[in-house]
Amino acid sequence: MNFYAFRSGALVIAACVLLPCMGALAQTRATPSDVAAQPKAGGTKLTSNDRKFLVDAAMGGMAQVESGRLAQQKAASNLVKQFGGRMMTDHGQANDELQQIAESKGVTLPTEPDPSTRKELDKLANLSGAAFDREYMARMLADHRKDVAEFKKASESAKDGEIKAFASKTLPTLEDHLKQAQSLNGSVSSSLRP
Repeated sequence: MNFYAFRSGALVIAACVLLPCMGALAQTRATPSDVAAQPKAGGTKLTSNDRKFLVDAAMGGMAQVESGRLAQQKAASNLVKQFGGRMMTDHGQANDELQQIAESKGVTLPTEPDPSTRKELDKLANLSGAAFDREYMARMLADHRKDVAEFKKASESAKDGEIKAFASKTLPTLEDHLKQAQSLNGSVSSSLRP
């Protein structure tokens, strides 16, 4: 057998062995568009509504903690101060949990209130005593009505299971905050009018 015949035969055998492997490899190779469609490492693909819920909940939670801190410092009523303390504790815990969920989904949450929220917080910071109590409790009532509606919607329609579970778990606490805000708002509005 001459050298060229042997070499041709070896190439044919190698091609027969390698071609099926190369075909399988080509079928599993990801295209650039496949890679772009995948979530970042450690994250998952979220719907725009789920992403918006995370951001809005974080923004609202930050505002609740900060305004609760103001209530501790500026409220005239001990009940309003206690409510502010509860807001700091409950919303602080929810914010921590929300941050963990967002990180696992590859979502960066805001770290500062937006300009309109900042303006409201600054207005509260300039009040004290009975005027603070009235304004703070009116805001808490409005904020918690909005929060309850948003968390109820997310608990029913969020596509991400972890976000849906967070909303469902947090909703009863927010509903309790709303009841307490309704009661306190009524008593502060009637007893502290000048």
